[in-house]
Formats: sequence, structure tokens, C-alpha cells
Amino acid sequence: MTRSASRLPWFGPGRRPLYLAPMAKRTDVAFRQLCKEQGADVMVTEFVQSEALLRDNAKAWDMVDFTESQRPMGVQIFGATPASMARAARLVCDRMRPDFLDMNFGCPAHKVIEQNAGSGLLRCTPLLFDVVKAVKDAIPDTPLTAKMRLGWDHSTIVAVDVAGRLEELGVEAVAVHGRTREQGYSGEAHWGWISRVAEAVRIPVIGNGDVRDGASALRRFEETKVSGLMIGRAALGDPWIFSRIKAALEGREGVSDSAGPAERWDCMIRLAELTLQAHAERLGRRDVRWMLDRLLPLTHGLPGCRKVRDRLRHCLTVDDLRRAREEHLLGLTH
Repeated sequence: MTRSASRLPWFGPGRRPLYLAPMAKRTDVAFRQLCKEQGADVMVTEFVQSEALLRDNAKAWDMVDFTESQRPMGVQIFGATPASMARAARLVCDRMRPDFLDMNFGCPAHKVIEQNAGSGLLRCTPLLFDVVKAVKDAIPDTPLTAKMRLGWDHSTIVAVDVAGRLEELGVEAVAVHGRTREQGYSGEAHWGWISRVAEAVRIPVIGNGDVRDGASALRRFEETKVSGLMIGRAALGDPWIFSRIKAALEGREGVSDSAGPAERWDCMIRLAELTLQAHAERLGRRDVRWMLDRLLPLTHGLPGCRKVRDRLRHCLTVDDLRRAREEHLLGLTH
């Protein structure tokens, strides 16, 4: 089956793009840059409520900021009112000029569901389709994509039917997280259903869920007709996953399965620097204590990681991080 994606050139012949999944409060402009440097092909912003953009909320617009080096870049919005979603989409495309606009039909968070948005729309597909049509009509010059789950629960899986209708409405690619809303992030992703979606439509399908290494990535491409993969939580403590998967896809051998201590420390320091560059002026602070939750996942795999985490809690500046790095690495050699 030939995939039609003329306005999404990263799906060209022989290409198998790796997406960094949008994750609330995680995949900001700084973390995206870190993953881009490690080989992520396509980036998507954190999801932003359409009404917040229309109110010109400064925080909302900060969340959809990106740099030219991060392209191809998509902005993801959510909401359940067709008119508001359409206006927000038009505003984003006029102001930000993203490579594509992405709609969120997958978030399982209660505060999103109670707005009938995110994966809540999978319970009301006529409204979901109305939202898509309104947004598509509002931004004819910008490619439109969507991210969704399989359905609300295992008794109401709608992914195949929804994907087919999205294709008819002009959506140009769809990412499918192989879990239901009821599952949240627990249990295994159901790749059988992702495969069925990829078989049912001609647009590219990006598979999402439980891609943790090169071997699992290879298996997904070999066993399904997905055109790309989306990696989320696995990247938080392992941004190198993109370069390792690429090595596996290209048949390159001798690539380490995990980052060494020096590499992990360097990555933490790099993320701290990028985060300060992105947010320090807006927040009016130069310390690193507030970004601890961003740095801690990168300590996984470090020898003596519990002590490292305790030390990080006492670091105030990037220079403190550098000193902690030298002391920790020195301790490993004695």
C-alpha cells in the first residue's frame, strides 16, 4: 500500500521517522532540543488548550514555542468546541508557522476528560469529527495530523474506524498510542490494534507504546505497516534512545545499550543549560533547583544513583552540577 504524505516529506521513500511524543510538563523547548541532538526526527509541542491560546495566555504561547533547529515541528492543541479549535489552529499557524498542526485525542488526564477533550472525544466520535472538519477548513495550507488512543476501554475500541474517517476528512498522518483511556499508562500497548489501523488507511501511521530499544523498534517496523515510531516516557531518562534505534535500523553494530556515567552527567548539565536559556528570563531566576524533576530521570543507571539524587537536591547552579559531576566520576575511579 502506497502511503500518501506529500506535505510530510519526512515520510519519504526509505524513511522511518522517530517522533518525540508530546508529554505535558516534560517536552518543553529545552528537552526537545536535547532529543533533537540525540537523533529525534520530528518534534511536537506539549498539548495546549485552544481556549488558552485564544485568551492570549502567555504561558500557553510559551508552551508552543520552538526553534528553527527543531523542525520539522508540530504544535499540538486540544479542545472539544469546533469553533474554538478552528480559531486557535488558525492563530497558531499564522503566528508560529509550524510544519504541521496536531490534534490531541489521546490524553487520559481527568482534567482534560471532564472538558470532553483528549481521549474523552473517543466516546463521542461525531463531535470529534466535527472538530477535525472545522480545524481542517481553517488551516488548508498547513498539514493536519492527530494523535489518539485505541478507544475509551477494551469494549469500545474505535481506532480503526476513527482513523479511516480522519483520512477522509483530510488528516495527513495519525499517531496511535496502543492503549485505551482506561489503561492510562499501565499494562502493555496493543500493537495488534496499531497494526490494524496501519492496514486500514493509506496515510502514514505512527505507532506509540512500549518502544524501549533498537530491538523493539525493529520488531515494530517488521511486524506492522507503521510508517514511523513515537517515543515518549522511555526518552525521559534515556534521550539516547533515538540514536540507538537509528543504529539498529541502519544495521550498525557496536553501539552501547546504555549511556555511561560521564555521558549521563554531561546530559544533565546540557539540559540544565538549555532549560535556563529557555526559561530563566521569563521566570526571573538562574538557579537549577526548580528543574530537579527534569534532571532526576537522567540519573537512572548511574552507580550510586541514590546518593547522586541527594547531591542534586543541594545544587544551586550549573557550576554546582559540574562540581558534583567531577566528584562523582572521581569517586568511581577509586
